Amino acid sequence: MPFKIIRNDITKVRADVIVNTANPKPIYASGTDLAVYQAAGADDLLAERKKIGYIERGDIAVTDAYALNAKYIIHTVGPVWVDGKHREFETLESCYEKSLQKALELGCDSIAFPLISTGVYGFPKDKALQIAVSVFSRFLLENDMQIILVVFDKKSFQLSGQLVGEIDSFIDANYIRQKRKSEYRGRPFRSNIIEADSPYDSELYEECRCYSTKEETEPDLLMSVPMPEKAMSLEEELENIGMSFHDKLFELIDKSGLDNKDVWKRANLDRKHFSKIQCDENYHPKKKTVMALCIALRLDLEEAKDLLARADWAFSPSSKVDLIVQKAIIDKQYDIYQLNLVLFQYTNEILGM
Repeated sequence: MPFKIIRNDITKVRADVIVNTANPKPIYASGTDLAVYQAAGADDLLAERKKIGYIERGDIAVTDAYALNAKYIIHTVGPVWVDGKHREFETLESCYEKSLQKALELGCDSIAFPLISTGVYGFPKDKALQIAVSVFSRFLLENDMQIILVVFDKKSFQLSGQLVGEIDSFIDANYIRQKRKSEYRGRPFRSNIIEADSPYDSELYEECRCYSTKEETEPDLLMSVPMPEKAMSLEEELENIGMSFHDKLFELIDKSGLDNKDVWKRANLDRKHFSKIQCDENYHPKKKTVMALCIALRLDLEEAKDLLARADWAFSPSSKVDLIVQKAIIDKQYDIYQLNLVLFQYTNEILGM
């Protein structure tokens, strides 16, 4: 069971474990802590919490979930941000790691986290997000559990400014190309960005990647795909039909040297879903599933296009999801968790799950 990100109130989420950002003392004040107590039943939860007593920062304690739609609440006390030099990072990592380990010990299949310490404790949201996802990815390589990161609103979810700038520039470059393509359809035009479906495809992405402003040049309108000397009959075409999606996928897996478990984990898929793909040769996957598999197998752009085509899909130049996935492939950024952070920021969608 993989990782997903949702925008919601964590007290409304269904999971075996709800993680609460607790106060070190057996009290509740504001933010997620207050919301959890109110939703669970403040009197009953506080009475049990008082039996536990003081919780050190970076540590955890477990209580019943009471009225929440869960089995347990894991209370963890995050660090107060000072300047990043007072063990804030290590303490926050400990909150996530100990919570996951306890959920594993309790035999839980799912756990929902808020972004710990990013409220009144002031931990920078972009840094907290990276720590959370880093811990999740390490854990999921070795264990099967559904991890749900719950963010309350858009302000709660922030990527680094540098990454946002790069993605914005790439999307803008492609949207400009699409706008000009639609305006000048059917007649030649001068452009510093070459069409994605032209023979210059790789040059387009190199230009979009570098965001260059090269001197405009006239594309070679005479270049075309050569026709065969003799057209094949339909029967001959069908006899030479290409490899199916299923066969191509498992050929690529064999070539990669990965085992199936590595692939489904790197693609943020669960075992049952991957087993269905493996066992049913006629299974038609969703587009985002194929893109997730392209990331898992570290395909280059042409290989990714080929695998998508075998499942009757193609990258759309007008889809932000598709553009962001293409940028990740071009940049050889094959971490599905990091990619999903970017996708969620821009589209509220993720790959795999």
